[in-house]
Amino acid sequence: MVGQLEDMAMFVRIVDAGSITRAAEQLNVAKSAASRRLKDLETRLGTQLISRTTRKSNLTESGKHYYQRAKNILDEVDDLNEKASGAPTIIEGILKLTAPLSFGLMHLNEVIDEYANQHPELIFELDFSDRQVNLIEEGYELAIRIGELKDSSYQAKYLTPIRSVICASPDYLKKMGTPETVKDLEKHKLLQYSLSNYNNIQLTDRRGQTHSVVMRSSMKANNGDFLLDMAIKGKGIAFLPTFITYKTLAQGKLLPILQNYQLPLSSAYAVYPNNRFLSQRCRLFIDFIAERFGDDPYWDQLN
Repeated sequence: MVGQLEDMAMFVRIVDAGSITRAAEQLNVAKSAASRRLKDLETRLGTQLISRTTRKSNLTESGKHYYQRAKNILDEVDDLNEKASGAPTIIEGILKLTAPLSFGLMHLNEVIDEYANQHPELIFELDFSDRQVNLIEEGYELAIRIGELKDSSYQAKYLTPIRSVICASPDYLKKMGTPETVKDLEKHKLLQYSLSNYNNIQLTDRRGQTHSVVMRSSMKANNGDFLLDMAIKGKGIAFLPTFITYKTLAQGKLLPILQNYQLPLSSAYAVYPNNRFLSQRCRLFIDFIAERFGDDPYWDQLN
């Protein structure tokens, strides 16, 4: 069993490193020894895990499934050893994370920098994108997601509230007028986030009544930073999260409108696969993010 765990650990290291040569260098062992452990594992399993050619190596389908389960097992073994010994372990390995583009670039930089300084042996692999990454198929341990979570194959931990604002530039409002009611929006140009599945937005007035705004947009884009820039340039009224608008609102480049109405409150979550053991490096990072942002994130304290 010990030998099998060692072979399994070597296989995971080869995959994470990208090649047998790099894995051997990282572990300070001969390339032939690393290659032999991989071959022993494949022989024991009766299947090929890595397809090797003269130019490159790729995981087979069996290799992809085995890699995910092997990582879980090795993480569980590390966790068990740590709890049994009572001594803190070094946080190391690879934390493969995906997060929304604007949120990641604007608000995860300092968090990741501080966490990396605390755990210098940890390696981050980051994907900042608004696409819905399949964590299992693409080998991601963790995702930061904003909004409604529909995939039941994932678990989620709440991180922080995501509030939104209706806003426009002073020049646009001076030229087109400031809307006072939801109906007034029908006369205005609206800027829409195109990856949203909603064709209308629900606004709630102070009496608790809900009003629906049909998104007849003059401009659509799949990136909030672009819509922010267009709003500043006076191209229309934007519905944007405050984590994007907070600086421009504080600077007066954008002005909040229809403040008697409330936009739906959303949330940011840490998301990970249901059937995967959550490593200590990942658990601690999730707690670290939640502590840094909290229920009153710094970007909402400026407004």
